[in-house]
Amino acid sequence: MSSFLEQLKADHRAGRRGGVVSICSSHPEVLAAAVCLAREEGLPLLVEATAAQVNPQGGYSGMTPAAFSSRLTALAEGLGLGRNSLVLGADHLGPYVWRNRPAAQAVDHAAELARQCVAAGFRKLHLDLSAACADDPPSGPDLAATARRTAILCRAAEEEASRLPAGAPLPLYVVGSEVPPPGGRAGPLEEIAVTRPEHVAEFLARVKQELGRAGLEEVWERLLAVVVQPGVEFGHTGALPYRPEKAAALSAFHDRLPGIMTYEVHSTDYQPPECLARLVADHFLILKVGPCLTDAYREALFLLEEIETALARRRPGITPSGLRAVLARAMRDHPGHWRDHYRGSEEEIEALLLLSRLDRVRYYWARPEVEAACSRLLANLSPSIPEELVKEFIPDGIDALERRPGPLRPAEWIRHRVQQRLRPYLEACR
Repeated sequence: MSSFLEQLKADHRAGRRGGVVSICSSHPEVLAAAVCLAREEGLPLLVEATAAQVNPQGGYSGMTPAAFSSRLTALAEGLGLGRNSLVLGADHLGPYVWRNRPAAQAVDHAAELARQCVAAGFRKLHLDLSAACADDPPSGPDLAATARRTAILCRAAEEEASRLPAGAPLPLYVVGSEVPPPGGRAGPLEEIAVTRPEHVAEFLARVKQELGRAGLEEVWERLLAVVVQPGVEFGHTGALPYRPEKAAALSAFHDRLPGIMTYEVHSTDYQPPECLARLVADHFLILKVGPCLTDAYREALFLLEEIETALARRRPGITPSGLRAVLARAMRDHPGHWRDHYRGSEEEIEALLLLSRLDRVRYYWARPEVEAACSRLLANLSPSIPEELVKEFIPDGIDALERRPGPLRPAEWIRHRVQQRLRPYLEACR
């Protein structure tokens, strides 16, 4: 059984398709927005969960691979997206989450995650063995070690795949050794070194050799993509835009990739629409996006809180949600998800906590006190936002009202904002 992913490279070459966007998020509202937009546009949907979000211990989403698969499948079916239009993937499947342990232990944990992902129906597996573990050099493992560990993880996935029912689709793999750390760049945004074609060639040769040594020669035909860096990244205030001239040699090397293999690019968040379109035209066919979507969700909620404040002045009985204050307190009380990413004075950190484009806020939406504040906010604005407040606070909400006559419900507008952020990616990949 094949999917649109196996045909991606051929369709791109024939002009039938541009590329594909991969939604790297576990947030239910972001996923619902993506599902609805894919259904409306008649497009397949690729959703990937990172190892930090979803893993055997639950990740920061509190879900195992099986739970994530079950929840997303039910969400898609409930919103009218056919089962065959949804593809699940695993992003940064590797030792990163367990990088404070020796490599052997960290890779063992990653192998168990790979097995659980395959068993749960994840089809696309990004094997990321580039993280430096406790007994690795600070610069991380070399190409040989990265390729060797890639084969170890691949074997674990293939062993689990052999237990799937007859006729079940086999995993497709994404590999790479120049993989940006998950979540964007914490320091200043500077020019990023573009992957050299000879580096791609050497790494792929090593992976092929290690797969052969592991008795996994057949897997080579199912390598869907190699992760490369065409010079894009995002940070606290925005993104480094794609510059085609810098990646010309890498783009040209795409013709030499074997089989169905194409390029996958991470950290495309906040790229201007014209840069996204040019990335796809230059054969960077799989665009990963995540934090900029949860950031759109955050922006929408913060604006709704401003409306709530205005409404409370008119209706004294309303108890404000205090969403921003609740979020800030949760982040201060539990700093593990942002401590290594935000630096500066107290005032600078205070601003970064809630407003950085790295969107470390996304790790806190599932906390009970934050969920309660969100629920109160939406309840205070239900059943709909007064039209005069829409016109005052939400300029693009007026467009939404014009397209669909009737009151603007807060949940509908949140979804609209997330879809606004996602739509340029879909347009670039047509």
